[in-house]
Amino acid sequence: MTLIDDRPVADGPKPVFEGTKRPGEQFMLYAFVIVPFLAFVAAIPIVWGWGMGWTDVALMVVFYFIGVAGVTVGFHRLFTHGSFKANRPLRDALAIAGSLAIEGPVIRWVADHRRHHAHSDRDGDPHSPWRYGTSTRALAKGLFYAHIGWMFDEQHTNREKYAPDLLADRDLNFISRTFGMWTAVSLLLPPLIGGLVTMSWTGALTAFFWGSLVRTFVVHHVTWSINSICHTVGERPFQARDKSTNFWPLAILSLGESWHNMHHADPTAARHGVLRGQVDASARIIWIFEKLGWATDVRWPKPERLDKLKAG
Repeated sequence: MTLIDDRPVADGPKPVFEGTKRPGEQFMLYAFVIVPFLAFVAAIPIVWGWGMGWTDVALMVVFYFIGVAGVTVGFHRLFTHGSFKANRPLRDALAIAGSLAIEGPVIRWVADHRRHHAHSDRDGDPHSPWRYGTSTRALAKGLFYAHIGWMFDEQHTNREKYAPDLLADRDLNFISRTFGMWTAVSLLLPPLIGGLVTMSWTGALTAFFWGSLVRTFVVHHVTWSINSICHTVGERPFQARDKSTNFWPLAILSLGESWHNMHHADPTAARHGVLRGQVDASARIIWIFEKLGWATDVRWPKPERLDKLKAG
């Protein structure tokens, strides 16, 4: 008998799902998807009317980078795929940074993504754009579902089945359980800083708009585009069992995650952008951590391995 959130769970084969989302979870999910989107829509008339300051730009960029790096380096390459090992302070810092992206608790995120890799573009994949078929209409419907619709599925991926290693980690359990607190920090810290820097309520308000709401909107849609666009549009230079693609226009904003075909061909590799000219900021961050001694056993892709993976 094991415990999840202090609930006893029977041992044995684990089902894919572990229950349905609570009404409050669904409400908060809708709120954090829709409110930032409305903020983005309102951005143009607001800028046209009274603009934004350099403090707002700096806060938006800094918090964007922290959240996205936390997801790409922490949630994805470290916790989901074990592309490297990190010392305890770095593990905790990356888990917190990823939580600031407001994409869900770290263990929940990892369980969903591991299920995606276990069933990529097949039955059981939580967000394949090909789930409804290959016709134009089916693909349009599938793209919407892969981009955002899948998040509103009422069933939770079973964490005990897909992320038992993280459930056994006391620090990650705490960070995952306190996701609401990290969400509040992510939303309230930019206006606090903006207000103190400008010493005005206007500075706090514009910082909240740009550094919290608009930043969250951009983070979400860049991340979700990896699920949707990077399984439909782009190049496939490597052999993968699914329809994953490399989509270069997203490489900078996604910190290298849009070299997605390479990632699905070799999921545990610490670097996704392996061809000439492919910028992969997440890999560079891992390289810095390795040089500092904070990251070890980094799984850098080897040339002979890449040669075997190349398509046709």
